[in-house]
Amino acid sequence: MPQTKRLTRAVILALSASMLAACSDDDDSAPATGTDAFSLQILHFADIDGSGGAADARNMSALIDGFRSEMPGRTLVLSSGDNLIPGPEYFAASDERLTEALGEPGNGRANIAWLNAMGVQASVVGNHDLDAGTEAFAELISPDGEWPGAGFPYLSANIDFTTDSHTAALVAREGVPAEAGKLSATATLNVDGGVIGVVGASVPTLPSITSTGGLTLSPSTFDPAVAADLDALAAEIQDDVNALMDAGINKIILLAHMQQLSVEKALAPRLDGVDVIVAGGSNTLLADSNDSLRDGDHAAGDYPLSFESASGEPVLVVNTDGDFSYLGRLVLSFDERGRIVTEALDPGVNGAWSTAMINPAFEVNAAVAALTDALDAVLVAKDGNVLGKTSVYLDGRRSQVRTQETNLGNLTAEANLWLAQQQDASVSVSLKNGGGIRDGIGLALQPPGTTDPSEIEFLPPAANALVGKPAGGISQLDLETSLRFNNRLAMVTVTPAELADLMEYAFAASGEGSTPGRFPQIAGMRVAFDDRQTARANGDSNLASAVTRRVRELEILDANGAVVQDVVTGGVVDITGAPIRMVTLAFLAGDCVNDSSASCGDGYPFKNLVAPNRADVTVDPGQSDFSPAGGEQDAMAEYLKVVYPVSGEGFAEPETAVDQDARIVNVAVRATP
Repeated sequence: MPQTKRLTRAVILALSASMLAACSDDDDSAPATGTDAFSLQILHFADIDGSGGAADARNMSALIDGFRSEMPGRTLVLSSGDNLIPGPEYFAASDERLTEALGEPGNGRANIAWLNAMGVQASVVGNHDLDAGTEAFAELISPDGEWPGAGFPYLSANIDFTTDSHTAALVAREGVPAEAGKLSATATLNVDGGVIGVVGASVPTLPSITSTGGLTLSPSTFDPAVAADLDALAAEIQDDVNALMDAGINKIILLAHMQQLSVEKALAPRLDGVDVIVAGGSNTLLADSNDSLRDGDHAAGDYPLSFESASGEPVLVVNTDGDFSYLGRLVLSFDERGRIVTEALDPGVNGAWSTAMINPAFEVNAAVAALTDALDAVLVAKDGNVLGKTSVYLDGRRSQVRTQETNLGNLTAEANLWLAQQQDASVSVSLKNGGGIRDGIGLALQPPGTTDPSEIEFLPPAANALVGKPAGGISQLDLETSLRFNNRLAMVTVTPAELADLMEYAFAASGEGSTPGRFPQIAGMRVAFDDRQTARANGDSNLASAVTRRVRELEILDANGAVVQDVVTGGVVDITGAPIRMVTLAFLAGDCVNDSSASCGDGYPFKNLVAPNRADVTVDPGQSDFSPAGGEQDAMAEYLKVVYPVSGEGFAEPETAVDQDARIVNVAVRATP
């Protein structure tokens, strides 16, 4: 049985001491072994944008401060992006109860203040860091009165920050010591007399998945399955790595936010001079066999993953799961040429350290504790605003809403359809992207004594007696957590062929092991798809073809579930059918519907529609007022109040396995014995 990673402080101190003891008394950077010229500890995390941050930020701070004290002067604390997201914590930071903790309240500031208090020294730009737009991002990281801004730089070698009016003023020179609240491709960090180069790189598809404003991304087109596109991205990064090497820096870390770990793995052998790639965006848990993981968690690979660079030198890739659930710890030895001594890697020290269990000798950072307590007070109050009821767990897990129909996907799509119909009775279908659902509503509990995912119990929301929330109650906090983007709703009219192409695109990235954010959640229609068929190419101009490949059947349904229009039968589109009025997210069908120069959200093909008649949903039934009318949160709140009130039995549609889904039918799964 592997030894679990539950080292006491004394043991960790002994390990650190032994690493440094071999250094000469005269020079801390003298070889610790026959080849070791420099030792370094990297503490890292990513994707702390989801729920649970407030609960685990305290323990994360204790781990960071504790491990940093083991190697003073030889530690870097880094983030590989997605440090915040518009949602409960983001908006709660503007509450006046946060004044003492933040100096000056403001949206998103609690997330940045956490990182400041933990001593983060650099971060790459993740997609969710930009979700509120470039103006909000620039204001968030800049000082404002009593608000100090970000105490670290944001980096990305393949974003041109000068092309956006809001970020241009924050651009710093590249390859210079890290500047707080600035933007750059690279920065340097001093570590006990040594200089470490840090480079950032963001997924090139940012314009289709977030709000990039005037930012320019390179390469301009990117498909991670295309080798030439990976080569082009590597070339963008390599230019900045070369600049650091030309300046005499031989220890370089790449902070990469690529959404899929496969991209960071593909970059490792394509780059030269990069020693460590800290990945982000995929929530992939890499861990050693002796790491103590949270109940139900399983490692997706070793920590670290080892590769050879383009010149044959060692390069390591690391990543951990998000939401402050794990801290990655990588202690390295470098030889006199700046190459990692792989033989010195110690799995007893390196790996994923769960915030569910920390050394009792490690103390929670006082500033993090004070901020978290204040934030908790605001969030708890929101849990007392109960809007509806459910008797089942509402499944919003990433692995589910991006691969199959879920009961929460159905519920929120139906709520959007219901609200749109209050304004325009001709609206008959609802389409949204699964990536817009950020969490489930309810409890996912692993029974004691087992780590088997199949034994997880999925339960409706628990009662919160402190605020009067009953068992099964769906609160404002639940909606703000799950539908945290709070996208506005828009209505468009599409022909049958245009709708068929929208759905063809919706399934184009689906396949084994893929979790594309574009995967649809729908209401008012039923679709059968086959991801074994050739996928539609990317591109947000609607193709309106008379045939489909992956979409095999597509039907429009009435309120009772009866078929009122066959759109696709056996892959053939009935182009003679009547136009269809639909409600979707303004993120997907935004300015691009009428402006060919604008990008459609998630790349959805809403351009080139024949007669879209696009209109925003603005109706306000007046049942709930915590969120602006015409947005997803208000749609769900209003719908719950009317259809599934707290006084009733509640929503009772259980989640089903993919082979039992009836609204979105995966033909490939149904055909498998």
